[in-house]
Amino acid sequence: MDIVLNSVEIIDKQSPFHGKQRNVHIKNGIITAISSRKIEAGKSVDGKGLKLSVGWFDMGAHFADPGFEHKENLESGRNMAKKSGFTGVAVLPNTNPTVQTKNEVSYITGSNRNELTQLYALGAVSNRTEGKELTEMIDLHHAGAVGFTDGFNPIWHTDILLKTLQYLQKFDGLLINRPEDKMLTIFGSMHEGKQSILLGLKGMPGLAEEVMVQRDLQLLAYAGGKIHFSNISTAGSVDLIRKAKKSGLAVTCDVAVHQIAFDDKALVNYDTNFKVNPPFRQSNDNRALIKGLKDGTIDLIVSAHNPQDEESKNLEFDLADFGIIGLQTFIAVIIGHYRGIPPEDLIPSFTIKPREILGLPVPQIKVGEIADLTLFDPEKKWDYSEESNLSKSKNSPFLGQTLTGKSVGVFNNGKAYLEDGLL
Repeated sequence: MDIVLNSVEIIDKQSPFHGKQRNVHIKNGIITAISSRKIEAGKSVDGKGLKLSVGWFDMGAHFADPGFEHKENLESGRNMAKKSGFTGVAVLPNTNPTVQTKNEVSYITGSNRNELTQLYALGAVSNRTEGKELTEMIDLHHAGAVGFTDGFNPIWHTDILLKTLQYLQKFDGLLINRPEDKMLTIFGSMHEGKQSILLGLKGMPGLAEEVMVQRDLQLLAYAGGKIHFSNISTAGSVDLIRKAKKSGLAVTCDVAVHQIAFDDKALVNYDTNFKVNPPFRQSNDNRALIKGLKDGTIDLIVSAHNPQDEESKNLEFDLADFGIIGLQTFIAVIIGHYRGIPPEDLIPSFTIKPREILGLPVPQIKVGEIADLTLFDPEKKWDYSEESNLSKSKNSPFLGQTLTGKSVGVFNNGKAYLEDGLL
């Protein structure tokens, strides 16, 4: 690898070059020069109009492998992540078998050595993610698990959650929990409110999320440790977490990238591609999420990539499975729907902060550093169709649309991927 990115705008608030156009030389996987002068070396890329950031990192994707490879597998998921701008992805443990032993962790991470996009295993908190018996989390940690979660399944058992917080302190481990009281959302398929009444669908109240956030925060204050809430969706959750941070609790949280793109009115045609959990809430909730991103209450944006096959989605709305695929459209959704926040201000939420929260090394755009980088075009228009879709599944409400904003290149692990025509 010997490539010069000419006149790219560097987006990295850690760097003295932030917001400046520079020529960047990458050779053998290392950033060897950053200069305003012409660099005579290697293959040249015209970077005018392109932006260069630290490599993107997704802290919440489901690659459905092992066990559900017809929906996605590690190969298709990794390829999609690479071409979507991600150099690192932490994958959920909701597979078959569940990621609850050293073997499953090794299955996820075993092929990383020769790959551009690195996969990280999130180990299950409980056996089969059922919330009844704890896994051997210390063993999973030593095997390489970077965090612990039951993924799509909230940790409903209060004693299990308490013991997990205590147990993980032995090695400064991170508990990730998706807050939902399933007894309050049972049989629900969308947000509980005026729209659910009009559509005749059983609702899922925001209260179901907020009571779990409150419970977990109280247990955190009692037991110590640290907790990360995944896929928060309500104004009440944002307020609770904001107050907890101000009180000094070790709490972080993320929002699914699609959550702010729609509200519950989007379900008017019963399109099952809009069926997600947590459900699309109301516009006031979306405004609170935007405010939470602006003031730092919400730390991360995640893809919440959740592939579903035709048999899972081509059903009556209340019978269809939850989930949206989200990696390939990630940056376009942010550019198109996160109004009021410049995309550059959100870059740390899927580059620096997820790595910090997981305790992973944070790349820098600096001479002598390993090149872990994403090159993207915020103005590029592209058609998202079944033909251009990179996932094995197609459960996306964005299919058939012309989107704006796209990753065009990634560098990591001594390897490079660039879209055709850039070199």
